Parts: sequence; C-alpha cells; structure tokens
Amino acid sequence: MKEIRGKIYGVSGPTVIASGMSNAVMNTVCLVGRQGLLGEIIRIREDRAILQVYEDTGGLTVGEEVVSYGRPLSVTLGPGLLTNIVDGIQRPLLKIKEASGGFIGKGVKAEALEMDRVWEFRPVKKPGDHVEPGAIIGEVPETERITHRVMAPPGVSGVIKDIISGNATGRAPVCVLEDGTEIGLYQQWPVRLQRPFKAKLPPEVPFKTGQRVFDTLLPVAEGGTAIVPGGFGTGKTVVEQTIAKYATCDIVIYVGCGERGNEMSEILTDFPTLKDPATGLPLSLRTVIVVNTSNMPVAAREASIFTGITIAEYYRDMGYSVALLADSISRWAEALREISSRLEEMPGEEGFPPYLATQLGGFYERSGKVKCLGPDERTGSITVISAVSPPGGDFSEPVTQASLRFAGALWALDPDLAYRRHFPAVNWLVSFSLYQTELLDWYSREISPDMLRLRARLFELLQKQSELREIIQIIGVEALQEADRLTLEVANIASEAFLKQSIFNEADAFNTFEKQFWMLKVLFAYMDNASAALKRGVYIETILDSPLRTRVLRMQNTPNDGFGKNAEGLINEIESEFSTVEEK
Repeated sequence: MKEIRGKIYGVSGPTVIASGMSNAVMNTVCLVGRQGLLGEIIRIREDRAILQVYEDTGGLTVGEEVVSYGRPLSVTLGPGLLTNIVDGIQRPLLKIKEASGGFIGKGVKAEALEMDRVWEFRPVKKPGDHVEPGAIIGEVPETERITHRVMAPPGVSGVIKDIISGNATGRAPVCVLEDGTEIGLYQQWPVRLQRPFKAKLPPEVPFKTGQRVFDTLLPVAEGGTAIVPGGFGTGKTVVEQTIAKYATCDIVIYVGCGERGNEMSEILTDFPTLKDPATGLPLSLRTVIVVNTSNMPVAAREASIFTGITIAEYYRDMGYSVALLADSISRWAEALREISSRLEEMPGEEGFPPYLATQLGGFYERSGKVKCLGPDERTGSITVISAVSPPGGDFSEPVTQASLRFAGALWALDPDLAYRRHFPAVNWLVSFSLYQTELLDWYSREISPDMLRLRARLFELLQKQSELREIIQIIGVEALQEADRLTLEVANIASEAFLKQSIFNEADAFNTFEKQFWMLKVLFAYMDNASAALKRGVYIETILDSPLRTRVLRMQNTPNDGFGKNAEGLINEIESEFSTVEEK
C-alpha cells in the first residue's frame, strides 16, 4: 500500500491526532514524530487519524511528521521466540536495555528476533512435493526441549521447486515454490487477527497443573479458560507463576500486563534457574515472557495480551500444547479505559468502554484445542488462565463479570485463606468448573473409576465443614455430636493436607494425578475406619489422639514416586489400628 504522510495536530497522553491522513486505514501502524515512535490508527475522522502511541509521547510537538505504511500491528514468528523477553509490541527488552544504557528510551529500534542468527534447518519435504497452508516443510532445533516446525504460512500453497538443507538465517528463504513464492524461517502475523485452523475439538483432557485443588476439585480442560480473581495480597501472581513453573504443557507464554516491576523482576531472575519437573531442563527453554509493567505506556499494555495470544497460536499450529498466563487482565482493562477516555467515548459501567466484553471475548475465544492446518492430523491447544484484580475484592465489578461470560473455570481467591497462609487461597465453595462433565471419562479411564466417587465425597465433606463452622459460632465445638466432631476434624485434615500446598516443599510443589488419587484414598480410609470405631463406642478423644492423624496430615510430604505403595501401607495400618482400638 502507498505510504501516507501527515502531521501531528494534537497530543493527549498516549493519544495523538494527525491531520492530512486521507485514505488512512484503521488498525494500521504509523511512525510518529522525529523519533519514529510506533503508533496504531484507532479512529478516522475525515482527513484526521487518531492514533494510540506505544511509547512515551513526551516531547512530541504539533507539526511533526506522521507516516503510515498501511500495515497492521504484527509480530515476527519464528525460531528464537523461546527464552526471549519482549514488551507488548515485541521489542526485545534486553537489546533495548543495551541500546538505552538502562531504562528503556524512546524511539529505540531493535529487531524482534535475531534475523542473522544461523539455525540448522532439516527439511521434511523435497522438490516436487505439494505443500498446502500449515504444512510442515522442515524443522529447526530451537531449544534442547522444543523442535521448531517451519510451516507454510496460511494462504500459501504450491509445488516445491527448491528447498535447502543445513544452515539458514532469516534473511534468505529456505523453500521456493514453482510459482516463485518464497517461504522463510520467519513470518509476520497481525496480532488482532486469529490464526486459522481446521476445526475446534471438544475439551476431553484436563490441563495438568500439579496443584491438587485445581486438578482434583476445579479442573480446567486442555484448551479451556480459567480466571483467577482475588483482592490485593491473595496470591494471584503466585498462582500464575506456580502454574507457569509446574504445569504439564509444551510451551508457556507468560504475559505480565501492568504488574509491578519487582514481581516481573522475580520472574526474569527465577526462570533461568528453575528446572522443569518433567525433563529436568531449565524452564526458560519452553517459555516466552511478554512484559509490560505498570510504569510502561498503557497503549503497549493494551496490545500485550494480543501479542501473547498470537505467539501462543503460532506454537499451537505446530501441534504443541500451550499455556497462556495473563497477569492481570484488570490492568489491561484499565489501559483500555484510559485510551477510551482520551478518545472521549461514552463510558460504560465504572468508566470502562461499552465494548469491554467484546474485546475480552475476542481474546478468550482464541483459546481452544484444534485440528491444525496441514495434511497431517496434528492437534494443538491453547489454555488461557488469566488473573483478575477486582478493586477491594469485589467480584461484581465489570472486568470480573465480563470474564465470567467466557471462562470455563473460576478459581476465586479468598483473603481470609491468604492471611492464614493457606496456599493456594482458593475458596472452594465459591469457585466452580464447567469442565467436570466433559472430563469424567478421562478421570475414570486414566486414573481410576473410584476417583469420581472420592471427589464427590470431598465436595460433600467441605460443604459439611462450612455448615458445622456456622453452628460452632453459636454453640461451640464441645456441644457438637461426636460424629459431627469427627466430620469436622477430617474436613480440617482435608483442608490442611490436601487443599493446602507448599511450593517450597520439593515433594509437595507438584503432584501427579496418581498421588492426588491415593491421598484421597488415605483420607477417606481414615474417616471410614474412625467412624466405624466411633459407632462401636470408642471415645472421640481416643480417635483424635491416635498418631495416625499426624501421619495423614503429613502424607503430602511423601514424593510422587512410590506414593501409591506407601499409601497402601498407611491404609493397612489405619484399618489395623482402628479395628483393635479399645472401646469405652
């Protein structure tokens, strides 16, 4: 498209008005001012274009030039994304830091990926083969864990005329079709446009987080969506970071959207040193980090979640399972509100624009498990887990309510649990999962048919605990019947030993489904045998004073390997001791 040149007419925060922009196109990028700041056209009025600028607009003056090339805001996709740290518009932060000498400067330019880096390209196609959109033409060993699959971009098809083997860079094509179309290691894709796929698949497999309260009680399906709302200090970022560290998936895209800089610095320093529990390799080898801290421009913050989901779709198209963790979606919505106010748009509830839910829907709907483009039957998935920061912990505010329209699971964080050092601080009575029905067959087939019964009993036990606590506030614990006292005690053990989890305990930080199943078996074996002893006339104090109670409370400290065998031994001890315990 022909370039369009205009001049700055006015500046209001991150919003710039440019005149002389006849024939400008919506949602295309521009270079603004002498320093060439990157901006995007978000509104057109006659010959004036309103832009949101992704960098600090301080110092811009009326009359400076604005240039539009008619291209949408896009990201560069290819080898080198993993281990990379970029901002919301895919500027590599480490390179910009080197160029700026410290804090990020305005107008600093740097290529998103190292185009001159040499990669080993291994072709899987040969001259004469026909390729279609999404077809894999070769592979590049991107990291020790992930093989990068070089694909024909959407809309590109034909017969291969020539294909290389060996060293390749981003400056030259690796494959040429008979019609002259060149396919390289890298491709561009607009961040606000969903990448195509063949078909969406139903959610039938759980997304494995290694956290018992999520995997057992409140599962999210692979390709599903979950939101984690909670007030200040309830541990939203800790939940997101824990899932990023321990979730069983191929790729993790972590989007730090408007969070405090010290939290992001912890991510940047921790990930290179942490090991993946599945492979023992550094976690950074499977991770892309998109960072837009609270002191960075709001326009780039608004674009960051779309940058993250586009990168996630790219790896999904290769056939990988991807987890996208957005922390937090409320900070993104605040950026959207600020831009909307600069445009003098009619505000909706609490000042957010009326199209907040539409924008959120466009983001969440890009999750899912799909059949990828291409001739081979490969599947990929994107699981979206986003933190929400409602002011004052009020879940009725617009961002939480809009997110609930699209989320399949709600993991509501409770400040009371957080203040009691109960992690994850999930309120299991308020939270829910809509994926339970779809995942029933998987739990029954892959773990045990008994898993569903134990899980249902756990829900009943926790509900009974809530009812008994209300009664205790009126009459006290001693006034409860002995059966209710035992139920309350077992429920407290379930809360402390099963729902509570320590990321600082190597044996407890990540739990397999097998360990979670056997922990429930031990818990209810203790409850059933204690109940039987109580019915025979054994004192409740005798039951509660048994050393077995302490062993059940500490069972989470046993490692995953061999847990089933240890659990069977503990169950046998429970049955033996309670069958011989003295009666009144």
